[in-house]
This record gives sequence, C-alpha cells and structure tokens, in this order.
Amino acid sequence: MAGNIIIEAREVTRDFGDFRAVDNLNLKIKKGEVFGFLGPNGAGKTTSINMMVGLLRPSSGQIFIDGKGVEKIEKCTIGICPQELVLWDFLTCKESLMLMGDMCQVPRNELKVRVQKLLDDLFLQDKANTLVAQLSGGMKRRLNLAMAVVHQPDIVVLDEPSEGLDPQSRRVLWHYIRSLRDDEGKTVILTTHLMDEADRLSDRIAIIDHGKLLRLDTPSNLKKEIGEGDVVEMKLSNPASNQEVINILADMPDVQAVVEIDDGLNVRALDAVGKLPQIIDLVETTGVHVSDLSIRQNTLEDVFIDLTGTGLRE
Repeated sequence: MAGNIIIEAREVTRDFGDFRAVDNLNLKIKKGEVFGFLGPNGAGKTTSINMMVGLLRPSSGQIFIDGKGVEKIEKCTIGICPQELVLWDFLTCKESLMLMGDMCQVPRNELKVRVQKLLDDLFLQDKANTLVAQLSGGMKRRLNLAMAVVHQPDIVVLDEPSEGLDPQSRRVLWHYIRSLRDDEGKTVILTTHLMDEADRLSDRIAIIDHGKLLRLDTPSNLKKEIGEGDVVEMKLSNPASNQEVINILADMPDVQAVVEIDDGLNVRALDAVGKLPQIIDLVETTGVHVSDLSIRQNTLEDVFIDLTGTGLRE
C-alpha cells in the first residue's frame, strides 16, 4: 500500500497566531485518483492544500510527496490551477502555454506537441493565436487549467475549477479532469463547492471543518452511512394496510422515518437501496404487495450538511 501513496500528511497542524487553521491532519492520497477536498468557507481546505504542495510550512507535523519530504520535491512535480485566474492578457493562448512549459524546462519539440494537444482537448484550438484579454470567461478558465498541466506534473491541484462556467463548459472540464486520471495517470486534488461535481469526479472525498478531518471515504460509502438517508416512495396494493406496514418498517434498523403521504408510504433510511429486498419482504408479510415504487437517493450535499451543519460562513 505504501507504494500506492503519493501524498501523506502526518499529524499536520498550522497555527496563525492564536488561531488554529488545521488541527492534527492525517490523510493519504493515492496515486492516480481524483481526491475531493470539501469543507465550508474557512474550514481549513486552502491552508491544508497549501501545506501539501509546499507553499506553506506546517507549524508541526510532516508532509510527504512520493515518500520524500515536501520541501525536497522538484518545483514542477505539482501543477496548480487556482480559483483566481492567473493569466497574461497580452499573450495569446499558445504563447501563454509555451511560456509555462519553458519555465519548467520542457524540451521544445515535446512542448509544441503538448501545447497543441491541450488546445485541442480543451476546445481552444480556434483561439490559439487570440490574445487572452479577448477570450470569454469560460475560455480563460480552460486556459488556466491548461497552463497548470502543460509541463506534465504528477499531481494536479484544481481549486474551484468550474467556478462561473456554463453547463457546456463545465462538462468539457469534467471530461478533461477524468482524462487526466484515466489516460495520463495523474493524481488530481479537487476542491469545489459543487456537490454534484465532487460526487461525479472524485474517487474519494475528505470533508474538513474547523481544521479537522471529519470523514474520508468514497462518495458511495459516504452516502450510505451519513445523512438523512434515501427515501423510498411506495404505494401498496391495499392502502388500508398502510398503518400496519408503517408499524413494521419503523422497527427496522437504520430506518429514520416511515410516513403516509397521499395514500402512499415514504420510508427514509440509510442505504435504503440495499434494504429494499428486506422492506419488500416485510410488506408482503401483511398480505399486500408493493404496486409502485421509486427512490430518491441520499446526496453528497445531504452528507455535507449532516457533517458540517447549515450555518453560513464568510
């Protein structure tokens, strides 16, 4: 397992005066995974990531990149795509990418091929010779990502990469992020406030709040174990048996609630999908059967709210 870990934080703490921004963080990020890093505003995400990529020293604890102290890694091992656009308005798209590649000493012949591929993959080929100042917001964000990966870093940090994008541009970006993992074997660290984005892209997700790691697991497992649960909506062949079925299902483990709505039943339970066979069997012990059934599954947003609360932070 040790050989599969590319980033490890061991008992990492960071203080700013009397304020503890990160408190005893322990986590391991695997090679070739998309690692979602979620938390409310002020939770300690940015501080944690800055330490993991060597931009900020921990007050205590250690960070390792591929087994070496983070302070010993080469500067171009990591590519960072910040939330705020970092672009040169009076360079073209192609010039911007070539300059970034030169900074990391990518061989010229290799760099030219890489730049053309990025322009193609991120749908910027028609804007290769257009000044950055003349690009739309979505194009600038895609160029921002291209500049973070033009030098072929092993680790790519994406901070709110879909901020302000329309649905079409967002899908282009999502497809490219998946290709970084699936086709190029990159490790991607993703921070986002879009729960749907984190759910669709992340292999595993860490949720942090008040500087502490609350949970780390796959999106699927998080949704099975945390939150208010899935909702099973069903109608019985004889609604007169609704109350009898309610009494039976309410005694099932992990069932949060069973209520009657418009002659049907709503059953809320963690991992209700996995419990469906048992639910249906219990219904049929009353002599009726399920005539209609639908499910609204627990969402990552439900998990996030359950762990961090609903209070707004600035």
